Amino acid sequence: MSKNDRASSQPNGQAPGVPQSEPASFAEPTSPRPPLPPKPDQRTPADVSPTGCPFQIPLGGDGQQGEFQTTAQGTRVPTTDRSLKAGPRGPVLLQDHHLREKITHFDHERIPERVVHARGAGAHGVFRANGAASSLSRAQVFAEGEETEVFVRFSTVLGSRGSADTVRDTRGFATKFYTAEGVWDLVGNNIPVFFIQDGIKFPDVIHAGKPHPDREIPQAQSAHDTFWDFVTLHTEATHHTIWNMSDRGIPRSYRMMEGFGVNTFRFFNAAGESSLVKFHWKPRLGVHSLVWEEAQIAGGVDPDFHRRDLADAIEAGAFPEWDLGVQVFPDTEDQMFQGIDLLDPTKIVPEELVPVQIIGTMTLNANPTNFFEETEQVAFHPGHLPPGIDVTADPLLQGRLFSYLDTQISRLGGPNFSQLPINRPHAPVNDMFRDGMHQVGKHAGVAPYRPNSLDGGNPFIATEEQGARIDVPVPILETTITREQAVSFDDHYSQARLFYLSLSEVEQRHVTNAYTFELGKCYEQSIKERAVGVLAHIDQGLANTVADGLGLPHPEPQDTAEVTPSPALSQVGQKWPVQGRQLGILTTENSDPAAVAELVAAAFAADLVPLVIGESGGTLGESEVPISRTYTTARSVEFDAVVVADAPDLPEARVLLDEVFRHNKAAAVLSAAAAKAAELGLSTSGPGVVEIDTLAQAVEALDPLLATHRVWERELGA
Repeated sequence: MSKNDRASSQPNGQAPGVPQSEPASFAEPTSPRPPLPPKPDQRTPADVSPTGCPFQIPLGGDGQQGEFQTTAQGTRVPTTDRSLKAGPRGPVLLQDHHLREKITHFDHERIPERVVHARGAGAHGVFRANGAASSLSRAQVFAEGEETEVFVRFSTVLGSRGSADTVRDTRGFATKFYTAEGVWDLVGNNIPVFFIQDGIKFPDVIHAGKPHPDREIPQAQSAHDTFWDFVTLHTEATHHTIWNMSDRGIPRSYRMMEGFGVNTFRFFNAAGESSLVKFHWKPRLGVHSLVWEEAQIAGGVDPDFHRRDLADAIEAGAFPEWDLGVQVFPDTEDQMFQGIDLLDPTKIVPEELVPVQIIGTMTLNANPTNFFEETEQVAFHPGHLPPGIDVTADPLLQGRLFSYLDTQISRLGGPNFSQLPINRPHAPVNDMFRDGMHQVGKHAGVAPYRPNSLDGGNPFIATEEQGARIDVPVPILETTITREQAVSFDDHYSQARLFYLSLSEVEQRHVTNAYTFELGKCYEQSIKERAVGVLAHIDQGLANTVADGLGLPHPEPQDTAEVTPSPALSQVGQKWPVQGRQLGILTTENSDPAAVAELVAAAFAADLVPLVIGESGGTLGESEVPISRTYTTARSVEFDAVVVADAPDLPEARVLLDEVFRHNKAAAVLSAAAAKAAELGLSTSGPGVVEIDTLAQAVEALDPLLATHRVWERELGA
């Protein structure tokens, strides 16, 4: 979508978030009409049958049709407001089928939420391959120019469906590719390592991270005794934990979040040659985070912060994009690379040793039409793989191969979850599976078995040349059955140290503050002491500073690993595109509407999303410039930068500008409003605050500041 298209998608600077495809009338409509179509930014799952057959006639929104309300069986109802009773004041009659059907369905509308990753947001999109992986994998999805529809679900891990988006947590990053060779699910996180090395420990780490079972608190947080009790005893969790304590644990947006496959997978090409790979999603907007106070404020004033940000960006035409890349390793017998065990999910291979090769780009360009049917019912599984991609013996991945299928059967009511529209393959399906809960396929024939002659031998077995997915013949060394693990898995600290030393000064400060806050929420003194002891294996300065914050003695020094920092792990120090960044424009009733309208147009032309803040709703003065927020509904957390055209003498404006400065955000202040802004706490003499003569200069003045995400000089100078 071009800049002009994006600008025109929001007429007159209207903020994203319009609830329906047509404006609502003031009075209740009385003329029968068909259901409204989806909004322009929305898309339904593809029109394919439960067996992957494209429908010749698009179904559209087939969940609801016609002008009149009916029962589930299609019978029109005369009213849905009152129950059938024995007289106006009599008891309700059991024979009221519409009442019983309506209430029964309502009673069963909720399905079990996911045990983990319950809180999520999703979007439709497309993946375009550049052909770079075609020599590594025979998968058609990687052929040059191949376009594949995708559905992506982002999520937090620990919280329930009703928890807040901006908690400190790992984020899920799961992508369903509807390839011509069957579904491929790349199910990863925004952190490249995991707390555990073996899938058998998954119940333990989640039980430790979930709310305490006696009080069911705290919700969606790791700042409590059971989590820290576990990760300080089970020290293979140390590397993932320090990533969680970094700014990666509080991303600014799903659009600005890196993704990783975590486990090592295997590629094999048409010649049968294999390679080991690790998957990376690289956001084109860069990897950016909130600051801690900002995350806490957002959790209170807008717990849907990340959901709203993703949906609004897509609606505004600022389609988020990620490049998919792979690190490629020789498929050697020991499956090691320069001393790093590729089967250990608590380890990374620094990008300076093995650069990420970009193999395609994903663009998210449509919002779901129905959250439950798509985002909630989508079912992922790391074993859903097309020809050309295979698993490895990573013990965490091996456990996931069982767990995901078992989870979907429990959560979605049976084995036929792949027949739900969002999960249907876009390739022909002939699986010989029959019956089961929620079976909606129309099966013919009498012989769902092989071999058979009664159904003409159908279905037949494909050869590799006919597109069959062949399991890679991996040799297994002569060994014995054991529960032991490789000695290479025993290093729990060197890569946590590598990560910490790779961060900038301001990022290291945030890590220190996060440990101090989280451990300060623990009750047991012994757990706090154990935690700072673990930190001494990472960095003595980190351990001592956290100990000082907790009022504890410094831990005994430990021998630490010699490591080479990886600059690729830092989020600070580069410049990134500003597309989709949100710009708050502070106005009063005395602001010049024409100048504000010009600024709004310039912001849209620069791929920004401008939001005009006014003293009251409606439009600015007598103009057509819409007020997107009022000072009572606006909060600094939703803006990446602000422009002060004018500022009212309101406590809400003072709070907003104070937070903008404290959270290291850029600001442009009109010269005529500079004195007022200073009174409210935003001085043009501060770093990252620029004074402008006209509003038309604002976008150009803010662009270089937005490109670095934050004005970190403020924090470092404090």
